[in-house]
Amino acid sequence: MPRSKTKSAAGAGTIRKKTVTKGGKPYTYWEARYTAGYDPGTGKQIQRSITGKTQKEVAQKLREITAEIDNGTYQQPSKMTLGEWLDIWLKEYVRDVKPKTLESYECQIRCHLKPDLGGIKLEALTPHQIQLFYNRLSDPKQGNLAPKSIRILHGVLHEALLQAVKIGYLRTNPSEACTLPKLTKHELKPLDGAEIKSFMDAVKGTEDEIICLVTLFTGLRQGELLGLTWERVDFVKGSLLICQQLQKVPGGGKAYQIITPKNGKYRVLNPAPYVMELLKQQLAKQAVWKKAAGSAWSDTGFVFSDQLGNHLMPHTVYHHFKRIAESIGRPDARFHDLRHSYAVAAIRSGDDIKTVQSNLGHATASFTLDVYGHFTDAMRRESANRMQAYIDNIGK
Repeated sequence: MPRSKTKSAAGAGTIRKKTVTKGGKPYTYWEARYTAGYDPGTGKQIQRSITGKTQKEVAQKLREITAEIDNGTYQQPSKMTLGEWLDIWLKEYVRDVKPKTLESYECQIRCHLKPDLGGIKLEALTPHQIQLFYNRLSDPKQGNLAPKSIRILHGVLHEALLQAVKIGYLRTNPSEACTLPKLTKHELKPLDGAEIKSFMDAVKGTEDEIICLVTLFTGLRQGELLGLTWERVDFVKGSLLICQQLQKVPGGGKAYQIITPKNGKYRVLNPAPYVMELLKQQLAKQAVWKKAAGSAWSDTGFVFSDQLGNHLMPHTVYHHFKRIAESIGRPDARFHDLRHSYAVAAIRSGDDIKTVQSNLGHATASFTLDVYGHFTDAMRRESANRMQAYIDNIGK
């Protein structure tokens, strides 16, 4: 009587040791083969394999896979490479991000992820491979990337792999287990009281006076400042509505566009009356330009424009600022340091952190404290010293 053929249970697997020759040298590894299911057309077993350096490693993988097959959660491994998936993720799943953010994602993928990891099969990517990749980038003799840059890169990879898990291309996210370099805080260098006075004197009567002083006493980001329009300025209420910013179009050459503010949140500022007076001066100055330009005037509505009504170029504003900063002995200062200078001045003048956070447009007050906490610490110490002086004076 002929022996009948019986199908082995789905998930059953075998482990064996294998040796192959690569580059003239023997290479030994362990392989497990398992039955992933049956072809509905032919009834034949669908055999798949997994490999590892040790028998223990492969056995653990096999147990996990067979358990998934048994409970019905098994997902067929993807055959695409990481590079192929990153292209798909960027095109189909990255939505509702600002142009600058999208440009950053594209740069991280093009410059780092695809050259180093792009050829690896998506389902074969391991935490150790990713960790070695980060370590190489951190090495001063190799990538020499700053901790913040590596964390940004990790964020892109993590999000892409997380999406692959959600749609079943991966069982787990291999980037989860990686260790990231610690961030080192850069010392803020806002202008102090004497430098602010020197800065105000240096810009007085120049074409950059109003834009620099408005920045210094509102803490607006450069994009928010250049994207501010007159319809968002309320002279009656003495307020500014910050609801947009000017940002360069990625890959668009000299093209710029108006987008929502950072964090996507609108905010209303009530600047000092001094600032509102500066804006009135700017409005009057533009009226003169408009009359002189005639039909050549572009009615864009920008508060800060050139003499034809067009928006100012960020790099031009930055270079003008740098010349002024150098003239007061602060060649290291950046345009963004005017924002920091405003924040520190507001804290020292008595504004609470929640108000400073709101005016700056930070997502949370804790973030504001994290950035400017050392200044509040110094103020508390100064307060304690003043109280001690008061106590000593009473005791005399």
